[in-house]
Amino acid sequence: MDKKLRWGIVGAADIALKSVMPGIQASATGIIQAVASRGIDKASAAAAKFGVSQAYGSYEELLADPNIDAVYIPLPNHLHREWTIRAAQAGKHVLCEKPLALTAAEAQEMVDACAKAGVVLAEAFMYRHHPRMEQIKQLIAEGEIGELRALRGAFTFNNAADTKNIRYRSDWGGGGLFDVGCYPLSAARYFLGKEPEAVTVHAFFSPEHDNVDMMASGLVEFEGGLALTFDCGMWANFRQTFEIVGTDGRIDIPSAFIANGEDAVFTLTNKNGTRTIRPEIVNTYARQVDDLARTVWKEQAPLFPADDAVRNMTLIEACLKSARSKARVEL
Repeated sequence: MDKKLRWGIVGAADIALKSVMPGIQASATGIIQAVASRGIDKASAAAAKFGVSQAYGSYEELLADPNIDAVYIPLPNHLHREWTIRAAQAGKHVLCEKPLALTAAEAQEMVDACAKAGVVLAEAFMYRHHPRMEQIKQLIAEGEIGELRALRGAFTFNNAADTKNIRYRSDWGGGGLFDVGCYPLSAARYFLGKEPEAVTVHAFFSPEHDNVDMMASGLVEFEGGLALTFDCGMWANFRQTFEIVGTDGRIDIPSAFIANGEDAVFTLTNKNGTRTIRPEIVNTYARQVDDLARTVWKEQAPLFPADDAVRNMTLIEACLKSARSKARVEL
């Protein structure tokens, strides 16, 4: 493919260096045009690592570069709104890390700003771009596990010793629901194709970690008696699982959110026994970049319209409100 979307990286965060920048380079559609950081040394080091010729010591300089078509924003959560809106005003398409904002209202501002500027906005939930997601949805639609009865998801890891981590700044959008709880919440909405009616969440807010939620467990109610039970957190053993239970079977996804290789396997259990399904091996970060580029070029509709991020943010907000008030919250 000769046509390329030229990317600018707004911030040299770990997720950019370890996953998204390699994903852009592995993609069919993208090239990295420039890297920016708050200091030129960090930007230059990141640019050199990836063979990128242009480095900027400020985000403003990168947004002013006319040779950049799209930007990736891996900044802390509280900076997503400002820099997405500024990127849109500079005419750049935006791939912004999840969760999109700190509130649904902020997320809506970002969606509106991008729509007004005529640029594409995508939330960086890379796992949704794995072809197994559509494959699983198809198996459900074909009745392989009967009528749906329950969903169960978990995403936990233990990073509690790193008390200076940005995930433990409450004013920066820290906490487990923002960081990893957003995954099972978005997955439930994806597989069911509908929005929840109410949530009840219990959480452990840690004084050692600026009182962010270090662990949360919840029930998300959907119509028809369906529900997602989930837990998420940053002070527990590593797990990332999702289970879909029907009247006649179930689907188990052992590596539900981070899976780019053989670990993308899942199992289907029904009256015919248990079958292990091995999807094609893909780079989900590269797929995410390619899907955005093809949307920009109007070769396909967005797989996940920007307002989906607003709806997921509405759900996260409700979960936090429930945890803090110790009450059921209706949406």
